[in-house]
Order: sequence, then structure tokens, then C-alpha cells
Amino acid sequence: MRVLFTLVFLIPVGFSGCVTSPVTGRKQLLLLSEQEELALGMQAYKEVLSKGKIVRSGPSVEQVKRVGTRIAAVTGKNYDWEFTVIDDPKVVNAFCLPGGKVVVYTGLLKLVSSDDELAVVMGHEIAHATLRHGGERVSQNLIMNLSLSAADLLVKTKDPKTKKLLLSALGVGAQVGILLPYSRTQESEADEVGLRYLWKAGYDPQAAVTFWEKMLKAGGSRPPEFLSTHPAPEARLARLRKLAAELKRGGPPG
Repeated sequence: MRVLFTLVFLIPVGFSGCVTSPVTGRKQLLLLSEQEELALGMQAYKEVLSKGKIVRSGPSVEQVKRVGTRIAAVTGKNYDWEFTVIDDPKVVNAFCLPGGKVVVYTGLLKLVSSDDELAVVMGHEIAHATLRHGGERVSQNLIMNLSLSAADLLVKTKDPKTKKLLLSALGVGAQVGILLPYSRTQESEADEVGLRYLWKAGYDPQAAVTFWEKMLKAGGSRPPEFLSTHPAPEARLARLRKLAAELKRGGPPG
């Protein structure tokens, strides 16, 4: 088992843990191997499912699996994909953990009016996982918080505070009360890559614009939790309009 990192060792390890994303070309700090990241994703997934009211069947489950499966098929990732609906009308949220473990809450599904709009959400969240944003956040927090040990200890921990921190770093922050949001850079990357996924899967990228407009209106003066960590709404919508138009001008995906 790895021992607790010290600041002296973390700094050089941080530099050696920099890799270049094959998708975006951006340098990422990844102290965990992909296998360690997948183990963390599975641990977090089990934790979420143990506390949620899982919807086993019905139209919402069929829709989430239908859309999710189509998007997963175009990512090029051979994950053990799973798609779960959790019944909580007050939670407007969805996420995809490392390894392709996708959770969508019924509170979000109430705002989705078509498969195209659901594909916007699922494409975005799946992109976070395929771009290894969760592992990047865990790596950043390992360096920033010296009270945390390395990945193998995190997987086995029984400490509630550490579990919450882990879940938050992997993108489940709205559910555990500690918000460690993805950065705006990561959100923008997930917007772009997620939109390309849904377009390649045969969905309409224009739905991204209409869906996010709807989400902003639903939040009133305070955006829903799902939006609270994302880039400025106006700038984001402008970028989504531009990306959707570019994809459509390029013709049907090959």
C-alpha cells in the first residue's frame, strides 16, 4: 500500500505525472494509472447506488440506456458501460464516473423533452470520463490536500469525509455536499467533445442550445446545481451555437 505523499515528493511526481491528452492535446496532471482511476470510479459508483433509489424499469430507464448506448458506441472506449436512473425529483443532475458508469436523476429527466436533449447531457458527462477529467481532479486534490493518501488507500477508505471528497473530485459533488467542480477548461472540453459524440451518434447538436436555454430558465435567479460549476451561461451558449453550426455545416457524420 502506498503511504501518504509529502510535499517534497509530490512536486516532482506532479511534473512526471503530466501527460498529453490524445483527444484535446492539452497537458494533464494524472498521478493515477487508468486502472487505478477505473477502480476509483467503481468504488464511487457503488457508493452512489447504495444510497439512491434505483429505477429498475420503465420509459426513463429505456431512454437513458438507448441514448447512452449509442453515444458510448462512438467514443472508441471499451469501457464496461452501465447506465442507471436514480429516482430523486429534487436532484437535477447527471454524471459519468471513470470506466463508463453513468447515473441520471429523474429531476433532470423532467427537463428533457427528447432523445436529442438527453444526448446533450449524456454526451457531455461521458466526455468527462473519456477525457479522464475525474482522474485529473483526483490528482490535483492529492497534491493540494496532504491529508489524503494515494489511490489504493482511497479505494479502501471507510472515512465518510474522505469518501465525500473522492466522490466530489470524480464529479458527483452535487450529491455529497462538497463541491469540487470541474474547471472551466474541463467543462469546455466536455461541451465540445460531447457535442461531437452526439453528432456522430446521430443526434441533433442544435439541441444543446435549446436544452441549456431551458436549464437556465428553470433555475431562475439561481441556476440548478447541475449548472453551478459551469462556465458563464451567455458565453457557453454562444460557444455551443457556434459548435452546433460548425458540425451541421460539415454534413452528416461519417
